Amino acid sequence: MIEFENVSKFFQGKAAVRDLSLNIKEGQFTVLIGTSGSGKSTTLKMINRLVEHDTGRIRFAGEEIRNFDVKTLRRRMGYAIQSIGLFPHWNVAQNIATVPQLLKWPQARVNARIDELLDLLGLEAAQFRDRYPHQLSGGQQQRVGVARALAADPEVLLMDEPFGALDPVTRGALQQEIIRIHQLLGRTIVLVTHDIDEALTLADRIVLMDNGQVIQQGTPLALLTHPATDFVRDFFGRSEWGLRLLSLRHVAERVRTHERLDGEPINETVTLREALSLFVHRQCQRLPVVNQHGEPCGVLHFSDLVQGEKLWGEDASAS
Repeated sequence: MIEFENVSKFFQGKAAVRDLSLNIKEGQFTVLIGTSGSGKSTTLKMINRLVEHDTGRIRFAGEEIRNFDVKTLRRRMGYAIQSIGLFPHWNVAQNIATVPQLLKWPQARVNARIDELLDLLGLEAAQFRDRYPHQLSGGQQQRVGVARALAADPEVLLMDEPFGALDPVTRGALQQEIIRIHQLLGRTIVLVTHDIDEALTLADRIVLMDNGQVIQQGTPLALLTHPATDFVRDFFGRSEWGLRLLSLRHVAERVRTHERLDGEPINETVTLREALSLFVHRQCQRLPVVNQHGEPCGVLHFSDLVQGEKLWGEDASAS
């Protein structure tokens, strides 16, 4: 879908990206993460030619991106950024309709798409389509920004620190929305973040960069359990390694399905990291578990959560 082949980018003679080779598969959720100035945002912006690469080749759908008309290329790629960039004198509907209007979609199709996206992002169309950006909360503005990026049904969604300015609760809610949208639409997503937990939560594949180069790439589990260098191990935090592994696993993987227990249950889709917090909060050793339909499906033991963590290195190497 998107291929970088020995790509470099220089600013005032200094390499922001050096000899980068990268392959982003169709339908994959790829997260670029790294140190400040590592080249991750420059890499993202080269995909839609907001920044032009100096050497090497970048291909989109098998075609060198310089063979595309810039406007045509960008209309095939949605783009959402931290500052959102909503037009302040346009209402929500007008902001979302920006690209469909440029593509001269029929108005009925535009209206239907606006309502569809507002519903997808948890904003009631009747309540929000006529509001202006200053009448929205930060989280609502960010949702509208994502809706605008998705409006013309792009093949790729590029996101540059999209949730960086939000409070933790709103940020977490929007992360879950993006996961749901990715699962529903199957679009290729490339997201830049400096937040390690966000990367672990969202990514199918993580690309860790430093000094303009890829240091390691792979699944979140692979990077945590098989760091290629001390830099990778230190970046993900030696002291937080266990907690971050817990965030990648879910209760369903450790539940004892033959047991039942009375009490307030947790859902099998909850991460083991969230379950650990509940064990501490409730000061208990066992938690009843229900499935996605609310039906009892077993019991999670604190001892299984901890013991299971020790086996993950073997699981990752086998996958």
